[in-house]
Amino acid sequence: MNFNDIEILFAEDSLDDANLTIRALKKSGFTNNLYHVKDGAEALDFIYCQGIFAARNIMEKPKLILLDLKMPKISGLQVLEKLKSDPDLKSIPVVILTSSKENPDVEKCYSLGANSYIVKPVDSDNFFNAIKEIGLYWMILSQPPQ
Repeated sequence: MNFNDIEILFAEDSLDDANLTIRALKKSGFTNNLYHVKDGAEALDFIYCQGIFAARNIMEKPKLILLDLKMPKISGLQVLEKLKSDPDLKSIPVVILTSSKENPDVEKCYSLGANSYIVKPVDSDNFFNAIKEIGLYWMILSQPPQ
């Protein structure tokens, strides 16, 4: 896979949730190049071109980051904080896609600069629709800075 062509970086430790999200995006017609990482450390390695991603061009940034909060090694909150404090990366939209409805999590994410906070719906129809709308809005409708 050419890591420089990735448009969506998806950080999710649950393989079941990841597969469901990826399937919903594809079924919705979004064929954007998506790369799935399994924890926050791997997400930061991807973004900063470290470790197994050292050969990736650091100038090629994802257009969207889908980020789970509760991940091993480095949490989604820590990843969000790092991204939004970096002047070169803070304009990348970060959508929190998590199962946590806890108000402190929601408030903390927005205070750190999250662009959206979406609680994963429990039933598959609502989940499919939520993922379709995420893809439609962030990949087609939203205009990023140049």
